[in-house]
Amino acid sequence: MDPMTFLLHKWWQELHISIPLNPSFLFSLLLLFSLLYFLKLSRGAKLNLPPSPPKLPIIGNLHQLGSLLHRSLHAISEKYGPLVLLQVGNTPFLVVSSSEIAREVLKGHDTVFSDRPQTRATNVLFYGCTDIAFCPYGEYWRHAKKICVLEILSQRRVQGFQFVREEETGEMVEKIQRSCKNGAAIDLGEMFVTISNNITCRSSLGQKYEGEEGSMSFEHLLRKAMGLVGAFCFGDFFPSLGWIDVLTGFSRRLRTTSKAINTALDQIIEEHEKRGDTDQSDRKDFVDILLYLQKNGMLEIDLTKENIKAILLDMFMGGTDTTASTMEWAMAELVKNPSVMRKAQEEVRAVVGKVKKAKVDEADIDQMDYLKCVVKETLRLHAPVMISRKSSASAKVEGYDIPPGTTILVNTWTIQRDPKLWDRPEEFLPERFINNPIDFKGHHDEFIPFGMGRRGCPGIAFAIIEAEYVLANLLYWFDWELPDGATLEQLDMSDMYRPIIGKKTPLLLVPLLHSPK
Repeated sequence: MDPMTFLLHKWWQELHISIPLNPSFLFSLLLLFSLLYFLKLSRGAKLNLPPSPPKLPIIGNLHQLGSLLHRSLHAISEKYGPLVLLQVGNTPFLVVSSSEIAREVLKGHDTVFSDRPQTRATNVLFYGCTDIAFCPYGEYWRHAKKICVLEILSQRRVQGFQFVREEETGEMVEKIQRSCKNGAAIDLGEMFVTISNNITCRSSLGQKYEGEEGSMSFEHLLRKAMGLVGAFCFGDFFPSLGWIDVLTGFSRRLRTTSKAINTALDQIIEEHEKRGDTDQSDRKDFVDILLYLQKNGMLEIDLTKENIKAILLDMFMGGTDTTASTMEWAMAELVKNPSVMRKAQEEVRAVVGKVKKAKVDEADIDQMDYLKCVVKETLRLHAPVMISRKSSASAKVEGYDIPPGTTILVNTWTIQRDPKLWDRPEEFLPERFINNPIDFKGHHDEFIPFGMGRRGCPGIAFAIIEAEYVLANLLYWFDWELPDGATLEQLDMSDMYRPIIGKKTPLLLVPLLHSPK
Protein backbone atom coordinates (compact mmCIF):
# COMPACT_ATOMS: atom_id res chain seq x y z
CA MET A 1 0.00 0.00 0.00
CA ASP A 2 1.02 3.51 -0.74
CA PRO A 3 -1.11 5.75 1.51
CA MET A 4 0.93 8.89 0.80
CA THR A 5 -0.80 9.31 -2.54
CA PHE A 6 -4.13 9.64 -0.77
CA LEU A 7 -3.13 12.99 0.75
CA LEU A 8 -3.35 14.98 -2.47
CA HIS A 9 -7.07 14.96 -2.95
CA LYS A 10 -7.89 14.71 0.77
CA TRP A 11 -6.16 18.08 1.26
CA TRP A 12 -8.79 19.91 -0.76
CA GLN A 13 -11.72 17.95 0.68
CA GLU A 14 -10.78 18.32 4.31
CA LEU A 15 -9.72 21.93 4.01
CA HIS A 16 -13.40 22.84 3.77
CA ILE A 17 -14.54 20.84 6.80
CA SER A 18 -11.56 21.17 9.13
CA ILE A 19 -11.96 24.79 10.20
CA PRO A 20 -14.25 27.72 9.39
CA LEU A 21 -12.51 29.43 6.46
CA ASN A 22 -13.88 32.98 6.39
CA PRO A 23 -12.80 35.39 3.63
CA SER A 24 -10.55 37.53 5.83
CA PHE A 25 -8.67 34.45 7.03
CA LEU A 26 -8.11 33.25 3.48
CA PHE A 27 -7.08 36.70 2.29
CA SER A 28 -4.49 37.01 5.06
CA LEU A 29 -3.05 33.60 4.20
CA LEU A 30 -3.01 34.52 0.53
CA LEU A 31 -0.95 37.68 1.15
CA LEU A 32 1.46 35.93 3.50
CA PHE A 33 2.21 32.95 1.31
CA SER A 34 2.28 34.95 -1.90
CA LEU A 35 5.07 37.06 -0.39
CA LEU A 36 6.98 33.98 0.81
CA TYR A 37 6.48 32.23 -2.52
CA PHE A 38 7.86 35.10 -4.62
CA LEU A 39 10.78 35.63 -2.21
CA LYS A 40 11.67 31.97 -2.64
CA LEU A 41 11.46 32.23 -6.41
CA SER A 42 13.71 35.29 -6.50
CA ARG A 43 16.40 33.61 -4.40
CA GLY A 44 16.37 30.14 -5.98
CA ALA A 45 18.79 29.01 -8.64
CA LYS A 46 17.47 28.59 -12.16
CA LEU A 47 16.69 24.94 -12.80
CA ASN A 48 15.46 23.12 -15.86
CA LEU A 49 12.31 21.78 -14.26
CA PRO A 50 9.75 19.45 -15.88
CA PRO A 51 6.58 20.94 -17.40
CA SER A 52 4.06 22.17 -14.88
CA PRO A 53 0.48 23.49 -15.05
CA PRO A 54 -0.08 27.07 -13.85
CA LYS A 55 -0.05 27.30 -10.04
CA LEU A 56 -1.95 29.39 -7.53
CA PRO A 57 -0.32 30.92 -4.45
CA ILE A 58 -0.56 28.83 -1.28
CA ILE A 59 -2.26 25.75 -2.73
CA GLY A 60 -0.14 25.37 -5.89
CA ASN A 61 -1.82 22.89 -8.23
CA LEU A 62 -4.22 21.44 -5.70
CA HIS A 63 -7.26 22.99 -7.35
CA GLN A 64 -6.53 20.92 -10.48
CA LEU A 65 -6.83 17.62 -8.62
CA GLY A 66 -10.25 16.02 -8.29
CA SER A 67 -11.42 13.33 -5.89
CA LEU A 68 -10.32 10.64 -8.39
CA LEU A 69 -6.64 11.42 -8.10
CA HIS A 70 -5.43 8.76 -10.56
CA ARG A 71 -7.76 10.09 -13.26
CA SER A 72 -6.87 13.73 -12.53
CA LEU A 73 -3.17 12.94 -12.90
CA HIS A 74 -3.91 11.04 -16.09
CA ALA A 75 -5.72 14.07 -17.56
CA ILE A 76 -2.81 16.35 -16.59
CA SER A 77 -0.29 13.99 -18.21
CA GLU A 78 -2.37 13.91 -21.40
CA LYS A 79 -1.96 17.68 -21.63
CA TYR A 80 1.55 18.26 -20.27
CA GLY A 81 3.35 15.00 -20.99
CA PRO A 82 4.52 11.86 -19.14
CA LEU A 83 6.68 13.81 -16.68
CA VAL A 84 4.92 16.66 -14.84
CA LEU A 85 5.91 18.70 -11.80
CA LEU A 86 3.08 19.72 -9.46
CA GLN A 87 3.17 21.84 -6.33
CA VAL A 88 0.88 21.10 -3.38
CA GLY A 89 1.47 23.57 -0.60
CA ASN A 90 5.19 23.55 0.08
CA THR A 91 5.66 20.08 -1.40
CA PRO A 92 6.74 19.41 -5.02
CA PHE A 93 5.29 16.28 -6.66
CA LEU A 94 6.78 14.67 -9.76
CA VAL A 95 4.12 12.68 -11.63
CA VAL A 96 5.42 9.84 -13.84
CA SER A 97 2.99 8.45 -16.42
CA SER A 98 5.11 6.33 -18.78
CA SER A 99 6.70 2.92 -18.32
CA GLU A 100 10.09 4.07 -19.66
CA ILE A 101 10.37 6.95 -17.20
CA ALA A 102 9.06 4.75 -14.38
CA ARG A 103 11.93 2.34 -15.02
CA GLU A 104 14.45 5.20 -15.13
CA VAL A 105 13.20 6.56 -11.80
CA LEU A 106 12.63 3.29 -9.93
CA LYS A 107 15.62 1.37 -11.30
CA GLY A 108 18.02 3.73 -13.06
CA HIS A 109 18.01 6.19 -10.12
CA ASP A 110 16.87 3.73 -7.50
CA THR A 111 19.29 4.96 -4.83
CA VAL A 112 18.29 8.61 -5.16
CA PHE A 113 14.59 7.72 -5.29
CA SER A 114 14.56 5.01 -2.62
CA ASP A 115 13.19 7.15 0.19
CA ARG A 116 9.48 7.25 1.00
CA PRO A 117 7.53 10.40 1.90
CA GLN A 118 6.81 10.67 5.61
CA THR A 119 4.01 12.49 7.37
CA ARG A 120 3.18 13.32 10.93
CA ALA A 121 0.69 10.43 11.02
CA THR A 122 3.18 7.85 9.73
CA ASN A 123 5.82 9.08 12.18
CA VAL A 124 3.46 8.72 15.14
CA LEU A 125 1.70 5.50 14.15
CA PHE A 126 4.79 3.68 12.88
CA TYR A 127 7.06 4.59 15.79
CA GLY A 128 9.19 7.15 14.01
CA CYS A 129 8.80 5.34 10.66
CA THR A 130 10.82 2.33 11.84
CA ASP A 131 8.61 0.03 9.78
CA ILE A 132 9.49 -1.02 6.22
CA ALA A 133 7.03 0.93 4.06
CA PHE A 134 7.85 4.43 5.35
CA CYS A 135 11.33 3.89 6.77
CA PRO A 136 14.05 6.09 5.23
CA TYR A 137 16.39 4.24 2.92
CA GLY A 138 19.52 3.18 4.79
CA GLU A 139 21.15 0.47 6.89
CA TYR A 140 18.16 -0.11 9.19
CA TRP A 141 15.74 -0.36 6.26
CA ARG A 142 17.97 -2.85 4.41
CA HIS A 143 18.14 -5.16 7.42
CA ALA A 144 14.44 -4.75 8.26
CA LYS A 145 13.42 -5.66 4.71
CA LYS A 146 15.81 -8.60 4.79
CA ILE A 147 13.98 -9.89 7.87
CA CYS A 148 10.69 -9.44 6.06
CA VAL A 149 11.78 -11.16 2.84
CA LEU A 150 13.75 -14.06 4.36
CA GLU A 151 11.85 -14.73 7.57
CA ILE A 152 8.33 -13.28 7.67
CA LEU A 153 7.16 -13.42 4.05
CA SER A 154 9.44 -16.07 2.58
CA GLN A 155 7.88 -18.67 0.29
CA ARG A 156 8.20 -21.29 3.04
CA ARG A 157 6.43 -19.06 5.58
CA VAL A 158 3.65 -18.19 3.15
CA GLN A 159 3.10 -21.89 2.47
CA GLY A 160 3.11 -22.50 6.22
CA PHE A 161 0.02 -20.30 6.59
CA GLN A 162 -1.94 -22.49 4.18
CA PHE A 163 -4.00 -23.85 7.09
CA VAL A 164 -5.08 -20.28 7.99
CA ARG A 165 -6.23 -19.54 4.44
CA GLU A 166 -8.08 -22.84 4.19
CA GLU A 167 -9.84 -22.46 7.56
CA GLU A 168 -10.90 -18.86 6.96
CA THR A 169 -12.03 -19.60 3.40
CA GLY A 170 -13.97 -22.63 4.66
CA GLU A 171 -15.83 -20.42 7.15
CA MET A 172 -16.60 -17.93 4.38
CA VAL A 173 -17.96 -20.67 2.11
CA GLU A 174 -20.20 -21.97 4.91
CA LYS A 175 -21.63 -18.49 5.49
CA ILE A 176 -22.39 -18.07 1.80
CA GLN A 177 -23.99 -21.54 1.66
CA ARG A 178 -26.33 -20.56 4.49
CA SER A 179 -27.29 -17.36 2.68
CA CYS A 180 -28.17 -19.39 -0.44
CA LYS A 181 -31.23 -20.71 1.38
CA ASN A 182 -33.02 -17.35 1.41
CA GLY A 183 -31.73 -16.06 -1.93
CA ALA A 184 -30.52 -12.79 -0.44
CA ALA A 185 -27.69 -10.77 -1.98
CA ILE A 186 -24.41 -10.55 -0.08
CA ASP A 187 -21.89 -7.73 0.02
CA LEU A 188 -18.81 -9.41 -1.42
CA GLY A 189 -16.64 -6.34 -0.87
CA GLU A 190 -17.28 -6.40 2.88
CA MET A 191 -16.79 -10.17 2.96
CA PHE A 192 -13.42 -9.81 1.22
CA VAL A 193 -12.28 -7.18 3.72
CA THR A 194 -13.25 -9.48 6.60
CA ILE A 195 -11.49 -12.58 5.29
CA SER A 196 -8.39 -10.63 4.28
CA ASN A 197 -8.20 -9.05 7.74
CA ASN A 198 -8.74 -12.41 9.44
CA ILE A 199 -6.01 -14.12 7.41
CA THR A 200 -3.55 -11.29 8.05
CA CYS A 201 -4.47 -11.12 11.75
CA ARG A 202 -4.01 -14.84 12.35
CA SER A 203 -0.78 -14.96 10.33
CA SER A 204 0.66 -11.92 12.11
CA LEU A 205 -0.69 -12.25 15.65
CA GLY A 206 -1.75 -15.88 15.93
CA GLN A 207 -5.47 -15.24 16.36
CA LYS A 208 -8.30 -12.82 15.60
CA TYR A 209 -8.53 -10.01 18.17
CA GLU A 210 -12.11 -8.84 18.54
CA GLY A 211 -11.38 -6.43 21.38
CA GLU A 212 -12.60 -6.64 24.96
CA GLU A 213 -16.05 -5.46 25.95
CA GLY A 214 -16.27 -1.70 25.63
CA SER A 215 -13.13 -1.47 23.49
CA MET A 216 -12.58 -1.37 19.73
CA SER A 217 -11.58 -4.45 17.80
CA PHE A 218 -8.07 -4.45 16.39
CA GLU A 219 -9.56 -4.31 12.88
CA HIS A 220 -11.47 -1.12 13.77
CA LEU A 221 -8.34 0.47 15.24
CA LEU A 222 -6.43 -0.30 12.06
CA ARG A 223 -9.17 1.29 9.95
CA LYS A 224 -8.92 4.44 12.05
CA ALA A 225 -5.16 4.42 11.59
CA MET A 226 -5.56 4.03 7.83
CA GLY A 227 -7.91 7.01 7.80
CA LEU A 228 -5.40 9.13 9.73
CA VAL A 229 -2.58 8.22 7.34
CA GLY A 230 -4.73 9.52 4.51
CA ALA A 231 -6.16 12.53 6.35
CA PHE A 232 -5.02 16.08 5.69
CA CYS A 233 -2.51 17.47 8.17
CA PHE A 234 -1.67 21.18 7.95
CA GLY A 235 1.76 20.60 9.48
CA ASP A 236 2.77 18.28 6.63
CA PHE A 237 2.25 20.94 3.96
CA PHE A 238 2.68 24.16 5.95
CA PRO A 239 4.87 23.57 9.03
CA SER A 240 4.14 27.04 10.39
CA LEU A 241 0.41 26.22 10.41
CA GLY A 242 0.75 22.97 12.32
CA TRP A 243 -1.18 24.47 15.22
CA ILE A 244 -4.35 24.30 13.11
CA ASP A 245 -4.23 20.50 13.43
CA VAL A 246 -5.10 20.99 17.10
CA LEU A 247 -8.20 23.00 16.17
CA THR A 248 -9.36 20.45 13.59
CA GLY A 249 -9.08 17.58 16.07
CA PHE A 250 -6.51 15.78 13.95
CA SER A 251 -3.88 15.87 16.70
CA ARG A 252 -6.30 14.42 19.27
CA ARG A 253 -7.49 11.63 16.94
CA LEU A 254 -3.92 10.73 16.07
CA ARG A 255 -2.88 10.67 19.71
CA THR A 256 -5.79 8.53 20.95
CA THR A 257 -5.62 6.05 18.05
CA SER A 258 -1.87 5.65 18.40
CA LYS A 259 -2.23 5.04 22.14
CA ALA A 260 -4.96 2.42 21.64
CA ILE A 261 -2.97 0.55 18.97
CA ASN A 262 0.15 0.68 21.10
CA THR A 263 -1.73 -0.76 24.09
CA ALA A 264 -3.20 -3.55 21.97
CA LEU A 265 0.16 -4.49 20.44
CA ASP A 266 1.86 -4.41 23.86
CA GLN A 267 -0.75 -6.85 25.14
CA ILE A 268 -0.35 -9.13 22.13
CA ILE A 269 3.45 -9.20 22.41
CA GLU A 270 3.27 -9.77 26.16
CA GLU A 271 0.99 -12.78 25.62
CA HIS A 272 3.48 -14.24 23.17
CA GLU A 273 6.40 -13.63 25.56
CA LYS A 274 4.56 -15.31 28.45
CA ARG A 275 3.83 -18.32 26.30
CA GLY A 276 7.57 -18.62 25.80
CA ASP A 277 7.27 -20.99 22.87
CA THR A 278 10.31 -20.53 20.65
CA ASP A 279 9.77 -23.62 18.51
CA GLN A 280 10.20 -22.53 14.90
CA SER A 281 7.55 -24.68 13.25
CA ASP A 282 5.80 -23.51 10.09
CA ARG A 283 2.73 -22.55 12.12
CA LYS A 284 4.43 -19.76 14.03
CA ASP A 285 2.96 -16.30 13.50
CA PHE A 286 4.91 -13.12 12.72
CA VAL A 287 5.18 -12.11 16.40
CA ASP A 288 6.63 -15.53 17.29
CA ILE A 289 9.16 -15.27 14.48
CA LEU A 290 10.31 -11.74 15.35
CA LEU A 291 10.60 -12.49 19.08
CA TYR A 292 12.53 -15.68 18.37
CA LEU A 293 15.01 -13.87 16.11
CA GLN A 294 15.38 -11.08 18.67
CA LYS A 295 15.87 -13.39 21.65
CA ASN A 296 18.41 -15.64 19.97
CA GLY A 297 20.59 -12.85 18.57
CA MET A 298 19.92 -13.85 14.97
CA LEU A 299 19.51 -10.30 13.69
CA GLU A 300 22.06 -7.88 12.26
CA ILE A 301 20.29 -4.93 13.90
CA ASP A 302 19.06 -4.23 17.40
CA LEU A 303 15.33 -4.76 16.88
CA THR A 304 13.43 -3.03 19.68
CA LYS A 305 9.88 -3.68 20.80
CA GLU A 306 8.79 -0.50 19.01
CA ASN A 307 10.42 -1.73 15.80
CA ILE A 308 8.51 -5.00 16.04
CA LYS A 309 5.23 -3.15 16.51
CA ALA A 310 5.96 -0.92 13.51
CA ILE A 311 6.70 -3.92 11.29
CA LEU A 312 3.53 -5.69 12.44
CA LEU A 313 1.45 -2.64 11.54
CA ASP A 314 3.02 -2.73 8.09
CA MET A 315 1.69 -6.22 7.53
CA PHE A 316 -1.87 -4.99 8.10
CA MET A 317 -1.63 -1.67 6.30
CA GLY A 318 -0.06 -3.23 3.22
CA GLY A 319 -1.93 -6.49 2.96
CA THR A 320 -5.58 -6.15 3.89
CA ASP A 321 -7.44 -3.57 1.79
CA THR A 322 -5.34 -4.01 -1.36
CA THR A 323 -5.97 -7.76 -1.54
CA ALA A 324 -9.65 -7.35 -0.67
CA SER A 325 -10.07 -4.73 -3.39
CA THR A 326 -8.37 -6.95 -5.98
CA MET A 327 -10.76 -9.81 -5.18
CA GLU A 328 -13.78 -7.51 -5.38
CA TRP A 329 -12.72 -6.12 -8.77
CA ALA A 330 -12.06 -9.66 -10.04
CA MET A 331 -15.56 -10.85 -9.13
CA ALA A 332 -17.11 -7.68 -10.57
CA GLU A 333 -15.29 -8.18 -13.88
CA LEU A 334 -16.23 -11.87 -14.01
CA VAL A 335 -19.91 -11.04 -13.54
CA LYS A 336 -19.63 -8.25 -16.10
CA ASN A 337 -18.06 -10.68 -18.59
CA PRO A 338 -20.10 -13.92 -18.50
CA SER A 339 -17.93 -15.76 -21.05
CA VAL A 340 -14.85 -15.15 -18.90
CA MET A 341 -16.80 -16.28 -15.82
CA ARG A 342 -17.84 -19.53 -17.53
CA LYS A 343 -14.30 -20.25 -18.70
CA ALA A 344 -12.85 -19.64 -15.22
CA GLN A 345 -15.53 -21.77 -13.52
CA GLU A 346 -15.09 -24.61 -16.00
CA GLU A 347 -11.35 -24.67 -15.34
CA VAL A 348 -11.69 -24.57 -11.55
CA ARG A 349 -14.39 -27.25 -11.49
CA ALA A 350 -12.48 -29.46 -13.92
CA VAL A 351 -9.30 -29.30 -11.81
CA VAL A 352 -11.02 -29.89 -8.46
CA GLY A 353 -13.42 -32.46 -9.91
CA LYS A 354 -10.69 -34.83 -11.10
CA VAL A 355 -11.13 -36.61 -7.76
CA LYS A 356 -14.00 -36.31 -5.32
CA LYS A 357 -13.11 -33.69 -2.74
CA ALA A 358 -14.86 -31.98 0.14
CA LYS A 359 -12.92 -28.77 -0.49
CA VAL A 360 -10.60 -26.98 -2.86
CA ASP A 361 -6.96 -27.75 -2.09
CA GLU A 362 -4.43 -24.97 -2.37
CA ALA A 363 -2.25 -27.30 -4.42
CA ASP A 364 -4.97 -27.27 -7.09
CA ILE A 365 -4.24 -23.61 -7.84
CA ASP A 366 -1.05 -24.54 -9.70
CA GLN A 367 -3.20 -26.16 -12.39
CA MET A 368 -5.56 -23.19 -12.77
CA ASP A 369 -3.73 -21.22 -15.44
CA TYR A 370 -6.75 -19.24 -16.59
CA LEU A 371 -7.62 -18.20 -13.03
CA LYS A 372 -4.09 -16.85 -12.68
CA CYS A 373 -4.63 -14.85 -15.88
CA VAL A 374 -7.86 -13.45 -14.38
CA VAL A 375 -5.97 -12.22 -11.32
CA LYS A 376 -3.23 -10.70 -13.49
CA GLU A 377 -5.74 -8.91 -15.70
CA THR A 378 -7.52 -7.58 -12.61
CA LEU A 379 -4.27 -6.16 -11.29
CA ARG A 380 -3.56 -4.60 -14.69
CA LEU A 381 -6.95 -2.97 -15.23
CA HIS A 382 -7.47 -2.06 -11.58
CA ALA A 383 -4.02 -1.23 -10.22
CA PRO A 384 -4.66 -0.99 -6.46
CA VAL A 385 -2.22 1.85 -5.70
CA MET A 386 0.13 4.37 -7.22
CA ILE A 387 3.81 4.17 -6.34
CA SER A 388 5.32 6.89 -4.17
CA ARG A 389 8.98 7.71 -3.58
CA LYS A 390 10.99 10.72 -2.42
CA SER A 391 14.24 12.08 -3.81
CA SER A 392 17.09 12.20 -1.30
CA ALA A 393 19.36 14.27 -3.60
CA SER A 394 19.29 16.19 -6.85
CA ALA A 395 18.82 14.08 -9.97
CA LYS A 396 18.35 14.34 -13.72
CA VAL A 397 15.36 12.60 -15.29
CA GLU A 398 14.74 12.91 -19.02
CA GLY A 399 17.08 15.91 -19.00
CA TYR A 400 15.09 17.73 -16.31
CA ASP A 401 16.37 18.76 -12.88
CA ILE A 402 14.62 17.06 -9.97
CA PRO A 403 15.31 18.84 -6.66
CA PRO A 404 15.93 16.90 -3.45
CA GLY A 405 12.86 16.40 -1.29
CA THR A 406 10.55 15.93 -4.29
CA THR A 407 7.78 13.35 -3.85
CA ILE A 408 7.49 10.99 -6.83
CA LEU A 409 4.13 9.58 -7.90
CA VAL A 410 4.20 6.81 -10.52
CA ASN A 411 0.69 6.54 -11.94
CA THR A 412 0.41 2.79 -12.47
CA TRP A 413 -3.25 3.23 -13.45
CA THR A 414 -2.18 5.23 -16.52
CA ILE A 415 0.78 3.03 -17.42
CA GLN A 416 -1.22 -0.19 -17.27
CA ARG A 417 -3.89 1.26 -19.57
CA ASP A 418 -1.47 2.76 -22.07
CA PRO A 419 -2.67 1.86 -25.62
CA LYS A 420 0.97 1.92 -26.80
CA LEU A 421 1.68 -0.96 -24.42
CA TRP A 422 -1.57 -2.89 -24.29
CA ASP A 423 -4.02 -3.99 -26.99
CA ARG A 424 -7.60 -2.89 -26.19
CA PRO A 425 -6.41 -1.61 -22.80
CA GLU A 426 -9.85 -0.68 -21.42
CA GLU A 427 -11.23 -4.20 -21.89
CA PHE A 428 -11.00 -7.07 -19.40
CA LEU A 429 -9.13 -9.72 -21.41
CA PRO A 430 -7.40 -12.39 -19.26
CA GLU A 431 -6.39 -14.15 -22.49
CA ARG A 432 -3.71 -11.50 -23.03
CA PHE A 433 -1.64 -13.25 -20.34
CA ILE A 434 -1.90 -16.77 -21.74
CA ASN A 435 1.62 -17.93 -22.74
CA ASN A 436 2.76 -14.38 -21.94
CA PRO A 437 5.96 -14.03 -19.86
CA ILE A 438 4.91 -10.64 -18.43
CA ASP A 439 4.46 -10.87 -14.66
CA PHE A 440 3.79 -8.53 -11.74
CA LYS A 441 7.08 -8.99 -9.88
CA GLY A 442 8.69 -5.77 -11.11
CA HIS A 443 10.59 -7.23 -14.09
CA HIS A 444 8.34 -5.62 -16.72
CA ASP A 445 7.88 -1.86 -16.47
CA GLU A 446 4.50 -1.93 -18.26
CA PHE A 447 3.00 -4.04 -15.44
CA ILE A 448 3.99 -2.88 -11.95
CA PRO A 449 1.00 -3.22 -9.57
CA PHE A 450 3.41 -4.13 -6.75
CA GLY A 451 6.06 -1.58 -7.66
CA MET A 452 9.57 -2.30 -8.84
CA GLY A 453 13.14 -1.80 -7.71
CA ARG A 454 14.52 -2.23 -4.24
CA ARG A 455 11.36 -0.85 -2.60
CA GLY A 456 8.99 -3.15 -4.42
CA CYS A 457 6.35 -4.87 -2.30
CA PRO A 458 7.79 -7.87 -0.37
CA GLY A 459 4.35 -9.41 0.21
CA ILE A 460 3.50 -10.43 -3.37
CA ALA A 461 3.38 -14.18 -2.67
CA PHE A 462 1.22 -13.70 0.45
CA ALA A 463 -1.31 -11.53 -1.42
CA ILE A 464 -1.51 -13.55 -4.64
CA ILE A 465 -2.09 -16.98 -3.13
CA GLU A 466 -4.80 -15.53 -0.88
CA ALA A 467 -6.62 -13.90 -3.81
CA GLU A 468 -6.31 -16.98 -6.04
CA TYR A 469 -7.46 -19.42 -3.36
CA VAL A 470 -10.46 -17.38 -2.24
CA LEU A 471 -11.59 -16.75 -5.82
CA ALA A 472 -11.17 -20.43 -6.73
CA ASN A 473 -13.54 -21.38 -3.92
CA LEU A 474 -16.14 -18.82 -4.93
CA LEU A 475 -16.04 -20.07 -8.53
CA TYR A 476 -16.13 -23.75 -7.56
CA TRP A 477 -18.96 -23.72 -5.02
CA PHE A 478 -21.28 -21.06 -6.41
CA ASP A 479 -22.84 -19.47 -9.46
CA TRP A 480 -23.48 -15.75 -9.20
CA GLU A 481 -26.28 -13.42 -10.26
CA LEU A 482 -27.03 -9.72 -9.94
CA PRO A 483 -29.82 -8.94 -7.43
CA ASP A 484 -33.39 -7.89 -8.27
CA GLY A 485 -33.12 -8.87 -11.91
CA ALA A 486 -30.52 -6.20 -12.67
CA THR A 487 -28.84 -6.33 -16.08
CA LEU A 488 -25.11 -6.36 -16.77
CA GLU A 489 -25.38 -2.78 -18.06
CA GLN A 490 -26.63 -1.73 -14.62
CA LEU A 491 -23.60 -3.10 -12.81
CA ASP A 492 -21.71 -0.01 -11.59
CA MET A 493 -18.01 -0.38 -12.36
CA SER A 494 -16.99 3.14 -11.34
CA ASP A 495 -14.01 3.54 -9.02
CA MET A 496 -13.10 5.75 -6.10
CA TYR A 497 -9.79 6.91 -4.70
CA ARG A 498 -9.09 6.03 -1.10
CA PRO A 499 -5.65 4.94 -0.01
CA ILE A 500 -6.36 2.39 -2.75
CA ILE A 501 -8.25 2.57 -6.05
CA GLY A 502 -11.35 0.69 -4.98
CA LYS A 503 -14.82 0.00 -6.29
CA LYS A 504 -17.14 2.95 -5.62
CA THR A 505 -20.35 1.01 -4.95
CA PRO A 506 -20.59 -2.26 -2.99
CA LEU A 507 -20.58 -5.44 -5.06
CA LEU A 508 -23.90 -7.07 -4.17
CA LEU A 509 -24.37 -10.51 -5.72
CA VAL A 510 -26.78 -13.41 -5.18
CA PRO A 511 -25.00 -16.77 -4.70
CA LEU A 512 -26.50 -19.96 -6.14
CA LEU A 513 -25.12 -23.18 -4.72
CA HIS A 514 -23.43 -25.31 -7.36
CA SER A 515 -23.67 -29.06 -6.92
CA PRO A 516 -20.58 -30.76 -8.38
CA LYS A 517 -21.50 -33.85 -10.38
